Amino acid sequence: MPSGRTRPGGPEDITAGMATVRSVDARTSPTFADVAAAAERLAGVAHRTPVLTSSRIDAGLGCRVFFKAESLQRVGAFKFRGAYNAISRLDPGQRARGVVAYSSGNHAQAIALAARLLGVPATIVMPTDAPGIKRRATEGYGARVVGYDRYAEDREQIGADLAARDGLALIPPYDHPDIIAGQGTAALELITEVPDLDAVLTPLGGGGLLSGTLLALGERRPRARVYGVEPAAGDDGLRSLRAGRIVHIDPPRTIADGAQTQHLGTLTFPIISERVTDILTASDDELVSAMALLAATMKIVVEPTGVLGFAALAREAASFRGQRVGIVLSGGNVDIARFAGLLGRAAGDGTA
Repeated sequence: MPSGRTRPGGPEDITAGMATVRSVDARTSPTFADVAAAAERLAGVAHRTPVLTSSRIDAGLGCRVFFKAESLQRVGAFKFRGAYNAISRLDPGQRARGVVAYSSGNHAQAIALAARLLGVPATIVMPTDAPGIKRRATEGYGARVVGYDRYAEDREQIGADLAARDGLALIPPYDHPDIIAGQGTAALELITEVPDLDAVLTPLGGGGLLSGTLLALGERRPRARVYGVEPAAGDDGLRSLRAGRIVHIDPPRTIADGAQTQHLGTLTFPIISERVTDILTASDDELVSAMALLAATMKIVVEPTGVLGFAALAREAASFRGQRVGIVLSGGNVDIARFAGLLGRAAGDGTA
């Protein structure tokens, strides 16, 4: 059952490496003021995505659920917010040299599109097993893709090497203040539209979205409980929270490819450890069931990572009975054939 927790004494042994965007101090922890400034930069560029509801889902779970549909954001994911915010802050010289990022897909597409909009060359380090839809979209936005084996090679080192060799600004997928601030604008929009939420659940990979959500809610709705939800096979965030330090794991094998991170960041971990109510997990089967329910009930396509929060809510519904709950659907980039296959599996199991 989700609840408050005893917070660890503080971060220690924070060893995750991370390269920086050259134009700003990437070690500076962001604040709500940074989220508000990011919202101004993104106005008229990022979509103000809708907040969706379903009376059928409300009745089934016994609570009011408000879905922030970032699956309908540009590039199909919330990642566009942080990517555009970060690149827009680069100085002209750095923009001319270009940027490099590493990502399993959504950050890759976001950087590629934001870079194109701002006239900046982009190189993306992407795992060879990334969903085809995400690689094709990244290349379609004009980025150069460099492949790597996520189970045998270090994407952070590859990105750092390219940055050093070519003078590129390395923009990590989550552990940078401008990325965190940009991602926080999704929750800022949600709480502006639905100001009396009791709780918010958001997917958790490296922690950029959760950290930004915590900053936004901490300012606008401090009474609300905030939960991060990660794949059961990749519970490094939960382990880190319990240990009071960043825990590194092997690349998790899960259908939630957008949350196959191995550790939280040196910026995201302190924010999460100090502010989050708790971290929950969801199994792959629970993700498939959540995808199927959203498709059948609300007629929307959400990728496995995107339904992490909803999957946890569906399992823990009794703990939220009678409450108003916000769910961030973080993305919708999934190959249609794979989506159909997963939903077919749910139907076969009787969970759809």
